[in-house]
Amino acid sequence: MSKESAIADASPPSSSTTTGQPASQSGILCVSFSLSDFLFYIPMPICEMGAGMVKNLAIAASLAIGLGSWFYTAIQPPKPRLCGSEGGPPVTASRIRLRDGRHLAYEEKGVPKDKARFKIIFCHSFSGTRLDGIRAFPETMEELGVYLVSYDRAGYGESDPNPRRSLRSDASDIEELADALELGSRFFLISLSIGGCSAWACIKYIPERLAGVALLTPVINYRWPGFPKSLFQEAYKQQHVGDQWTLGISYYAPWLLYWWMSKSWLPTSTVAKGTTYLPNRRDAEYREFAISNGIREERRKLATQQGVQESYYRDMMVMFGKWEFDPMDLQKPAFPVHLWQGDEDGVVPVSLQRYICHRLSWIQYHELPMTGHYLSAVPGFGDTVLKTLLAESSF
Repeated sequence: MSKESAIADASPPSSSTTTGQPASQSGILCVSFSLSDFLFYIPMPICEMGAGMVKNLAIAASLAIGLGSWFYTAIQPPKPRLCGSEGGPPVTASRIRLRDGRHLAYEEKGVPKDKARFKIIFCHSFSGTRLDGIRAFPETMEELGVYLVSYDRAGYGESDPNPRRSLRSDASDIEELADALELGSRFFLISLSIGGCSAWACIKYIPERLAGVALLTPVINYRWPGFPKSLFQEAYKQQHVGDQWTLGISYYAPWLLYWWMSKSWLPTSTVAKGTTYLPNRRDAEYREFAISNGIREERRKLATQQGVQESYYRDMMVMFGKWEFDPMDLQKPAFPVHLWQGDEDGVVPVSLQRYICHRLSWIQYHELPMTGHYLSAVPGFGDTVLKTLLAESSF
């Protein structure tokens, strides 16, 4: 077959044969190219349309990249101002150096360590620092022989931030603190509010180092798998809409938390702002007193002096993020565990706390009637905790 015949045979039928219209009206014009005896037919209007689409896609891609770059920059938190660094806050506290190079600041209270019968580490709350602790009378601590060390959790106060902070690293920090201060093979642990995540982590990861644990109104992660869906949803919906959004961001998009919390026009955490509804009268009066005399603001400045991202917001990411374990799956430890909870707590739903202690029957649960979240405002509470926790010590 000749080349011309092949071309004729391979040519597509005219539009008039297939559509009943002349080729000039069909909207399709075919141009043939001969390349190594192969023919390529390119519908010209489609080619032109493709070029336009490519141009539009290029413009859209450029806009998307530019917008993405702007958004990425916008959501980045400022770098922390490390204590002791140029332009950062001064170092005024005693500190230890951890294996990863970070520093942990601490404060000692009670009887001298070498004379103590009981050695306790205290994990502070959301707006707390190493200057907090169990509020017990000095006479009680001396009578019991209590040495207590409070520390700034990572990123708080004068402890270096830990951008890789996790539940496991929290437990490791506590263990390293105990070793550096030579607290012995076992020590007691008391946690307050959101500091409870560190206590749960220690029960999970370093149970062999603990002599006893007291959790005081420990904050709850609503997404722990052990909660029945109906119970979780009921308690979750009782939260302020700003708290619901903040909990969701902490869990699903922690990288967005700083940006979200910095926007006054978005629904944000009432706990962080200090505007949570407190049903308990003593709680409400206690908070109002702390605000009116400047104590709350002073505490906030000290806690977040290196930056709010690595203190408050990192705390929220760890507490309300995806946990490495479910506390309700923990096995009974070899040491006593006590949990105190007020039945009028406006921060931690008592219904969820009751369920946890029902599931973990080895926890000795103490529910305080007509009491809220701020247990330190309860007269004599610190003495009660110490005497209860240390009474049955076998270590």
